[in-house]
Amino acid sequence: MSPNPTGKLAAREKGHDLMLTRLLSASLAEAWAEITDPERTAKWFGAWEGEAEVGATIRVQLGFEEGSEWAEMRILECERPRRVRLLSVGEDGGWDVALELESEDVATELRFIMYGVELEQLGEIGPGWEYYLDQLVASMTGAALPDFNDYYPSQREYYADLATSAG
Repeated sequence: MSPNPTGKLAAREKGHDLMLTRLLSASLAEAWAEITDPERTAKWFGAWEGEAEVGATIRVQLGFEEGSEWAEMRILECERPRRVRLLSVGEDGGWDVALELESEDVATELRFIMYGVELEQLGEIGPGWEYYLDQLVASMTGAALPDFNDYYPSQREYYADLATSAG
């Protein structure tokens, strides 16, 4: 069964940002720990190591992609417990992403933003972020982790159409 894609594009002066949201059944403090504590991120995204401070570079290894190597990410912003923004440092120019948390009554909304997404790559990128965010929800609730094959290639067309309509 393929989950429904949820990503949206926001136009900005120079390019587009990809945005996805999830409602987490957790307090703001608990949600913050899920997206920043290395032991917890290893359960849904991957391990990381280094100093967790603005301007520092950490090393990240995706935990759910075969043969994933360690990559560097610089912490651009950190507003505990509401927002963290990271820039991957690599040969391909890097990805600029933020995770924002907004407290609800008994839950916390997570907003994921990928700044300056390349529209021609959206069909490949969007399903991956859907998968990882659903991994987060599953790891928090104790549900079985999703299978990437349920996201890709079935969501590729949704994201390709989103890019076409934005371009």
